[in-house]
Amino acid sequence: MKSIEVVAAIITHEDHILCVQRGPAKFDYISHKFEFPGGKVEPGESGEEAITRELQEELKLDISETHYYMTVNHTYPDFHITMHAYLCPVTTREIVLTEHVDAKWLTKDALLQLDWAAADVPFVERLMAN
Repeated sequence: MKSIEVVAAIITHEDHILCVQRGPAKFDYISHKFEFPGGKVEPGESGEEAITRELQEELKLDISETHYYMTVNHTYPDFHITMHAYLCPVTTREIVLTEHVDAKWLTKDALLQLDWAAADVPFVERLMAN
């Protein structure tokens, strides 16, 4: 089974968190699910470098702060994912969606209203508990 290492950004602005929705995907179980933006860690790249690069690619968003949050290991039917999440406070909600089909800024109490990708659920649960 393929194993991938990725990073995810929990982007915060004031008391809201950015949630982005995937478009159609190769696998139905992640198609159109909400997730925290991010992507694969390239060889030789730190988690902080990867999240900075991915947010520029996916959202045209520059970040100046990253704070390690937690790591989740999740096995989907076709691959295993190790996802490192970072808290990324920003000063603006201005983003450009280049890979996702929708974005929502929600308070942590509203996060469970969305249909999340399974690997992202532990992040949502921890955010709601804090």
